[in-house]
Amino acid sequence: MHRKVIVPSVLAASLLLVIPASAASSGPGAPGIGDPYYPASGNGGYDVSHYDLRLKYQPTTDLLEGTATLIATAKQDLSRFNLDFGLKVSEIRVNGAKAKFAASGAHEVEVTPAKPLARNTPLTVVVTYAGKPSELKIDGWTAWHRTPDGGVAAQEPDSAVWWFPSNDHPLDKATFDVSVNVPDGTQAISNGVLQSQTSRLGWTRYNWRSNKPQATYLATLAVGRFDITTDRTASGLPIVNAYSKDLGDNAGAARASVERTGEVTEWLEGVFGPYPFNALGGYVPNVNAGFALETQTRPFYGPRQFQNGANVSVVVHELAHQWYGDSVSVEGWKDIWINEGFARYSQWLWSEKEGEGTAQELADWAYSLRPAEDAFWQVKPGDPGPENQFHGAVYDRGALALQALRNEIGDEKFFQILKGWPTERAYGNAKVGDFVRYAEKVSGKPLAQLFETWLYTPGKPAASALNPAAARPEARSAQPSAPAKPTAEPRSWKKIAETNTVHDH
Repeated sequence: MHRKVIVPSVLAASLLLVIPASAASSGPGAPGIGDPYYPASGNGGYDVSHYDLRLKYQPTTDLLEGTATLIATAKQDLSRFNLDFGLKVSEIRVNGAKAKFAASGAHEVEVTPAKPLARNTPLTVVVTYAGKPSELKIDGWTAWHRTPDGGVAAQEPDSAVWWFPSNDHPLDKATFDVSVNVPDGTQAISNGVLQSQTSRLGWTRYNWRSNKPQATYLATLAVGRFDITTDRTASGLPIVNAYSKDLGDNAGAARASVERTGEVTEWLEGVFGPYPFNALGGYVPNVNAGFALETQTRPFYGPRQFQNGANVSVVVHELAHQWYGDSVSVEGWKDIWINEGFARYSQWLWSEKEGEGTAQELADWAYSLRPAEDAFWQVKPGDPGPENQFHGAVYDRGALALQALRNEIGDEKFFQILKGWPTERAYGNAKVGDFVRYAEKVSGKPLAQLFETWLYTPGKPAASALNPAAARPEARSAQPSAPAKPTAEPRSWKKIAETNTVHDH
């Protein structure tokens, strides 16, 4: 569920050096936030704290009209700054005054305020715009999914540019109010809590609020005709699930999976700590897509995730992201293992809990499945490159790294780390190296070599690397042995493998 933008490392480095350090504190804000995987994503010079999106959408024509208000702060003296956006803009105001603006690059809007902005100046940026998102192609591709009765915004690493102007990178997280006016009989689904729903003159307005910091790619919008179920968790959080009315043969399996959201979340709280947001749920629109996405508080599930029957494992994966990926987000897209290795490992833990194969059995199977010469082992989960950002190795080899860590430090410290990390880093960003240092601090053990082996060294690690503690001479016989080739496939493996397309658009 991502758009591959392949940038050679030399070119990426040169793009990051366009603005000299001596000029970084004045003049125009950089057109990118500094991510070498996606040099054009995000922007420099300001930080957004809140988005207020007031939208009107006509499903029959795919016309989206909007007014976006961004509450931000200048992080340097600014003569000009950029927004990431692709639809046609009719007006921009900065602190109440009309600003000049011009399209630039594939999805940039250069904004020149009426007068320069001083560092630490509060900014209110109001953008008025309209367009048909499905007609917007960037590099020949769109993140907007048309449905028979509406449209959906859901993609990774970017989808915002198709429906609202933003600083489009996980480093700049913000709270959101999303207000959407749609024809009566049509629903609008977004993140967080539904604050109100009002009807007037044939149109119904839905007002959604996400009150914790949220990356722009985790903002979602779905307009169409849905069957909606509501409930509350034991702690009182609202659950909202939505299913397109025309899902066909996948409808029952989708419900049998997504309706277990509350149950799965309660179990994950025992693994990762308190749920970090104000609502939960999921939605399954009638789109021609097989992937799923951890859109904050309300994951998106493509119908094909359920074409072979119910699959709670994909729900576990996307809900695990609420801690690992949504609350604690990547600092740069090369840190994607912090999202995907943990979400995949949560599926292994669910299998263990359900008695369908322990995490060790799944690790042994995953390790034995591919021979050493398989290209799978050449991908480095800790820095896979933009072309391999969602490669299976980031998931399975990434989860193997966690099983190796568990075997090395023992269950007590391992689960202390799984729960402590998203608590200590809540609502922030992190690098892979930050997690390694945290694991060393909690465990009291040097772990750099373990992570170097599993995350950064091409080639299939030695079998003993999966259980380093057992491989040492002083190992006690009670410890599990290094993996031999398993005699049987764990019962949960097929359902877990069905989620391998979870991040393929």
